[in-house]
Amino acid sequence: MNRIIMIFFAAAAALGGLDCIAGNKKGYGERFEEAFRLLGPTALSMTGMICISPALSFLLERLLAPLLRLAGTDPALAGGFFAIDMGGYQLAVQLADSPDWGGYFGIIVGAVFGCTLTFTLPVGIGVIEERDSGYFLKGIIIGLIAMPVGFLAGGLLFGFSPLLLLCRLAVLLVCALLLVLGLWKCPARMVKGFRLFVRGLKLLITLGLTIGAVLYLLDLESRYITPVMDAMQTVSSICVVMLGSLPAALFLQRILRFPLQKAGSFLKLDETAVTAILIGTVSVLPALTMLKDMSPRGRVAVSAYLVSAASLMGAHIAFTMGVSPDLTGPLIAAKLTGAFSALFAALWMERRKDEP
Repeated sequence: MNRIIMIFFAAAAALGGLDCIAGNKKGYGERFEEAFRLLGPTALSMTGMICISPALSFLLERLLAPLLRLAGTDPALAGGFFAIDMGGYQLAVQLADSPDWGGYFGIIVGAVFGCTLTFTLPVGIGVIEERDSGYFLKGIIIGLIAMPVGFLAGGLLFGFSPLLLLCRLAVLLVCALLLVLGLWKCPARMVKGFRLFVRGLKLLITLGLTIGAVLYLLDLESRYITPVMDAMQTVSSICVVMLGSLPAALFLQRILRFPLQKAGSFLKLDETAVTAILIGTVSVLPALTMLKDMSPRGRVAVSAYLVSAASLMGAHIAFTMGVSPDLTGPLIAAKLTGAFSALFAALWMERRKDEP
């Protein structure tokens, strides 16, 4: 399956490059160039966290890992609280007692729960309009409740048994439940807390990048800091995959547009919501900015869908292809299963609300 995906991305990269040479007549060339332009922002958000991940791993191994082992799970779970492209994968691998659990928590859990915690929620709170915040938070709650369905699907494809998955995920599910209760009962305090969390995360990333750059310029090494050029190699491999994945996403968006519009009509979703579902599967930020133009039903449904599906065809599949290609199938299964479970749950709840 991984080979098939890579062949598809390679063909899409060739299509994007040829269209770029021809003057971007079909739009694929623009996506090809966009992938390369993303190298800077991607490096800025990822490199510092990768650099400082050995130091974080050292601290978490001594402070948190013993507690996680007592709770019956692998210490790699700590990495799942960060997005896979913000150091979550590296943390999970370095903390893991078992390489399999390091990959599972670092890729599959980090791409859903970690991404929601460190990106979708805090960024969404910052970009959506105040009047849409209630719909957004309701959708996030539904998405978090549906999230375990995706974890189960990805874990089964990875080869884990359902009972073992539930045991290893128990701590995470409790944390997700507490997050749901907080968003439901005291959303204002949670929003304030997320803003502070994002500020601290940015500070940590900048610190890591600064230390990595200083060590490189002085030709020094530290066991607690990943060399900045090694971190940049990881980032570069992700952007090379995006040279194919972004044109591929545009291709899929075009060929699936008509059937998805029909599905949107059947599900009573407006065209903006259907478009946001397609776009959000590639990049979550543009989809979040579209919430203001949707119906209330669409706002809740799209927000719920994005908890699991966010950035699948963009950064997340590119990252996974770059660091652990064997997990691409489980990643796709986990994110899409969780996303569509959340989408249909949101639509069902909104339908029940509208009934007399």
